[in-house]
Amino acid sequence: MLPAVQISLQAPFRRLRPLSLHALALGIAALPVSHAAFAQDVSRPVDTGPIEGAPAAPPTPTDETQPVAFEADDVQYQQNSEVVTATGNVVLRRRDEKGQVQSVRADTVNWDRKTGKIVANGNVRMVDQDGNQLYTGQVELTDELKTGMMENLLLVMREGGRLAALKGQRIANGDVILDRAAYTGCDVTDDDGCPKKPTWRIVAKKVIYSEEQQRVRFTDARIELFGAVQLPLFGLTVSTDGKAVSGFLMPDIKSSPSNGLEIAQSYFWKIAENRDLTGTLSVFTGAAPMATAQYRQLTDIGAFQITGYATSSSKIPIAGGQDVTIAGERAFRGYIYANGKFQLDDNWSVTASIRRATDRTFLRRYDISRDDRLRSMVELERIDQDSYFSLAGYATQTMVSDRTQGQIPVALPVLDYRRRIDDPVLGGKFELRLNTLGISRSSGQDTQRAFAYGQWELRKLTGMGQEVTLTGLVRGDIYHSDQNELTTTDLYRGLSGWQGRAVATAAVDVKWPLIGQVFGGTQVLTPRFQLVATPKTRNIDIPDEDSRAVDLDTGNLFALNRFPGYDRIEDGVRFTYGLDWQFERSRWRIKTTVGQSVRLATGSQNVLPDGTGLSNKTSDIVGRTEVRYRDFLNFIHRFRVDKDSLAVRRNEFDAVIGNTSSYLELGYTKLNRDISQDIEDLQDREELRAAGRIAFARYWSLFGSAVINMTDRSEDPENGSNGFQPLRTRFGAAYEDDCMQLALTWRRDYETLGDVKKGDSFQLSFTLKNIGNH
Repeated sequence: MLPAVQISLQAPFRRLRPLSLHALALGIAALPVSHAAFAQDVSRPVDTGPIEGAPAAPPTPTDETQPVAFEADDVQYQQNSEVVTATGNVVLRRRDEKGQVQSVRADTVNWDRKTGKIVANGNVRMVDQDGNQLYTGQVELTDELKTGMMENLLLVMREGGRLAALKGQRIANGDVILDRAAYTGCDVTDDDGCPKKPTWRIVAKKVIYSEEQQRVRFTDARIELFGAVQLPLFGLTVSTDGKAVSGFLMPDIKSSPSNGLEIAQSYFWKIAENRDLTGTLSVFTGAAPMATAQYRQLTDIGAFQITGYATSSSKIPIAGGQDVTIAGERAFRGYIYANGKFQLDDNWSVTASIRRATDRTFLRRYDISRDDRLRSMVELERIDQDSYFSLAGYATQTMVSDRTQGQIPVALPVLDYRRRIDDPVLGGKFELRLNTLGISRSSGQDTQRAFAYGQWELRKLTGMGQEVTLTGLVRGDIYHSDQNELTTTDLYRGLSGWQGRAVATAAVDVKWPLIGQVFGGTQVLTPRFQLVATPKTRNIDIPDEDSRAVDLDTGNLFALNRFPGYDRIEDGVRFTYGLDWQFERSRWRIKTTVGQSVRLATGSQNVLPDGTGLSNKTSDIVGRTEVRYRDFLNFIHRFRVDKDSLAVRRNEFDAVIGNTSSYLELGYTKLNRDISQDIEDLQDREELRAAGRIAFARYWSLFGSAVINMTDRSEDPENGSNGFQPLRTRFGAAYEDDCMQLALTWRRDYETLGDVKKGDSFQLSFTLKNIGNH
């Protein structure tokens, strides 16, 4: 083999306008689906390893020289014609202006020094600076190793996509035209390395690439699925830089008992690099059309999006609603959802969200959301290493049929400030906090609250390994409320006018981890003891807005205040004891917690209703156990046992069995609190949940889920169930391989709510992978 030769291409010549292999390759990589090739086989095997025998890369080109290094078995130079001919495993390398290397391998290379034309023949393989590879029988090159004329070509993109064409040529305006081209984003080999036919391919009689616009356009294109089904494609365009481009998206097809058959077609408009707009028109056989628009924008300090739905249809007012529309009369209906966050500087940020619907059944009828409330908010935050500040406001729209909107609170303003300070004497931590809250209702009680507290905490390890935590807290509250009589539950109402209280709490918490070997693994046994003392506190006189759903469990067993909010304080003197146990061995992990609380001195315990597990001197027993075996099994069980009758007041488990391909999820919850019907936040419930997926035949799967209300009338007389009431069931079949997803889903709803009819719904979803943005 001859040594590598560097030739400076300085002779005057007529250059072809260069076509960047990188740009073309990325553009094709962003292409959508594919179809049967006309002349080239996109799945034919090729060598994608490094080019052997490549010479060292030459220097970076300058305005005067375009150096190209090459190596070949034989090189001949004809002085009269000034033609250089290299034969036998020819390899050319060149650096571009950015210092990146391009390579060409061929059986024969002819270089005409007069014209600057380079022709590579036989098993041509080109590798650009980004690893995209071109295979062809013959190609014309410029001195910059950019393509001109090509025949029988195959592009293999670094990202995995492939484009084959019969030939390619550049026209007068600089565009490149590929004739009879085919593209696929699928793998062309299986897991064993054997060739396989791609699931989908796109074929087109003509593909036009515009270097100036950085676009690839397909003309007379079709998509082929599974080598048989062919569908036409219209106006298919992708970008060569991998970015989004304006165009139509894949349509969605659904069917529901409320709206009939639905076909939704979306158009994506890329307004600018940081802005886009997606418009959707949904056509129904059983309802008027609906228009949807989503605008998104990225700014220098944040991002936001605005989504809106609009239609005109008839609706049926539901109980508790305030709809003025006569049942069955057509009216404007819609929904708006907007959110965004802006980082003003390193510490300050603003977050906002708006969610509003014209009525309570719109979202459910059009299968947009099943949320039972829509929350709008705005929040100004400042966060640094030792402090936190928040000024916020919240408004909620209820979607529940039996709730009155006038009873739903608006929280404004909500101010919270916290600061941590190191204790210079004992080495603990101080936390100072200020909080204000204003709640107003159009048809209910209004409450304003402000409090300030300081908390000191010190953690120490003893010589025997115990972890001891000492805590001290002082707090002062001031409340004002009016229209208290509009709150129907006496326990939550409080006294109208101005009220105040002072709170002081002291606590000591001791943990003693004990580590040892057992059953071939390692166990950690941690006994825990806590003593908390709080003087008798005014509770009933204070309105309760945020502490209503109190229920003893392992999450709040060792909390200083077992109420979930700030309006109620658990006073008196109590000690809590419990045990944490953790066991680990190869592939297994078990964690369990169990505990109970005992009151030594009672405070105002009438704020803890019977059935919460905390109302008596001795609390109920609570526990939680988690068992995990590798990633195949995860089982969690939570319970609360009545300390007198040993009746199970809470019995809840969640289990996941299987892997990512086939799995079964089971969930069961039974709340048997035996609580008064007046406490609406803590009613008894029983529910069964199941979901699963079974994979078979390599790419196929069956999936389903169900939610069943098992509450009977003896547990809740106002509940519609009488022991077994399916709420929602879903079942479907799906096909998924490396480049396509296809699924058909059936769902049944069992309850009619206003104009949302019960019955069967169907959805067909179709997704093509490795197709880029379009």
